[in-house]
Amino acid sequence: MLRTFHIDPNKPFFVFDTAGDWQATKVGSFLFDSRGDYIGFVQGDQHDVFTADGEWVGNLFPDGRIVRKRNYNRPPLHPNPPQKQAKPQNLPGRAPLPPMCADLGYDKVDVLDWDPDVFKRISDLRKDAGE
Repeated sequence: MLRTFHIDPNKPFFVFDTAGDWQATKVGSFLFDSRGDYIGFVQGDQHDVFTADGEWVGNLFPDGRIVRKRNYNRPPLHPNPPQKQAKPQNLPGRAPLPPMCADLGYDKVDVLDWDPDVFKRISDLRKDAGE
């Protein structure tokens, strides 16, 4: 599905939406919003993006967008998501200019355009405390 690319773990990787707005920063394997709050993590060779709850939301593209197929089978929650991370000391105060984004085609969507609050809510796949 995705073209493989390398993200330098020693440098921040900026996540943008299609409009070019800075949405998050990947530091190591963790995602932080522009205020430095922990919002998710990235794993694997395909750069799978998960919310802090462990819900899969898509894959990182080389241009910084989080993309997934329009019709996809919703995977279960990640079995053991990392603990909440502290605000990193080396988080940049601003992002560089976003790269030019290519068209995705009809079969893919930019997750942050499609659902801008995906990192702000608790997953509906998580069991209630009483279950």
